[in-house]
Amino acid sequence: MIAYLDCAGGLAGDMLIAALLDAGASETALREVPRSIGLAGVELHVSRVQRHGVGALHLEVALPTPDLHDHDHPHRSWRSIRRRLSDAELPDRVRERALAVFERLAEAEGRVHGVAPDDIHFHELGSEDTLVDVVGAIALLDDLGVSTLVCSPLPIGGGVVRTAHGVLPLPAPATAALLVGAPIFGVDLQAELVTPTGAAIASTLADRWGALPAMSLRAIGYGAGTADFRDRANLVRVLIGDASGAPGAQPRGQVVVLETNLDDLIPELVPDAVERCFAAGALDVWTAPVTMKKGRPGVVLSALARPDAEPAVARALLEHTSALGVRIVPMRRYELEREERTVEIDGHAVRIKLARLDGRVVNVAPEHDDCAALAREIGAPVKFVWSAALAAARELR
Repeated sequence: MIAYLDCAGGLAGDMLIAALLDAGASETALREVPRSIGLAGVELHVSRVQRHGVGALHLEVALPTPDLHDHDHPHRSWRSIRRRLSDAELPDRVRERALAVFERLAEAEGRVHGVAPDDIHFHELGSEDTLVDVVGAIALLDDLGVSTLVCSPLPIGGGVVRTAHGVLPLPAPATAALLVGAPIFGVDLQAELVTPTGAAIASTLADRWGALPAMSLRAIGYGAGTADFRDRANLVRVLIGDASGAPGAQPRGQVVVLETNLDDLIPELVPDAVERCFAAGALDVWTAPVTMKKGRPGVVLSALARPDAEPAVARALLEHTSALGVRIVPMRRYELEREERTVEIDGHAVRIKLARLDGRVVNVAPEHDDCAALAREIGAPVKFVWSAALAAARELR
């Protein structure tokens, strides 16, 4: 199942939850979220509203009145949020994705404030409603059976926002850090259209950015924000459907191949350039030996990327190699539908990559880095851990 986030009116966690509910996700599943993550007294109010004549759902997360004598905020630091989510009564996939979103938030805040992610205190982003927004959105995506999430370019308004750190420009620094590499565009509106929570969810969970993918449409949902702007409907629309296109494969749109010939780069620096390309958003990077002019031995360094990552990958090639130019070749490709799950080996989680053809699992691969780390920890050969993970994965569907 594909979900497309049409974010012409912005994106926030509560807006996304409301849109998913409007598209048919279970309200019961949402109301289980506060209890499952140990948030007593949190109430969820879902109402139907209109924005510019369009009917939509609106979610309000009502928090309990704080105890003025309670100065302990166990949910505010990244460490305590990680502990809370790890102990929560959540499906493994929901827990892992929620942890990934908050880890990305912590890394973004760390870059903004110049501190290590583990030392981050989220302030506004560590409150109960942010926890509900993140876990709730992921739980509802899971409830709808969404395996592929595609997000439109995001609109960015101007102006300022008041935070615990003072009055800051929009987009908020954490939002800007989260959206590095994502497609954005400015709009003539003095407002925060994309919140840090919305940016964290999209930048962590989106399989790709861009236009509406080919699908057989099943459902549409609209989620409204609290504001009601005069010139723009404060809505996010989600479209849910089945992949369509070539039989048995899911068209994922355009990719680009970036290449450069190198005959004067120190060989020891090639792996560093490869690593930088991956960090810039490349899907794959490889080298091939070639003979260049005057019989010089060299390499062709190639990177595969989505079009939105093309500028960042090209910059990585130009900054971290001796290249004077980079060739760009646009291509299309078909891909199997992909999913990441986990299995437990000796009490440790090992990620498993699944690939589906017409909904049927046709490729299964344990994550090698997980297998290698576990093998070192328990003193076993990597091949034994890999085989055990593959055997456990046979139960996955």
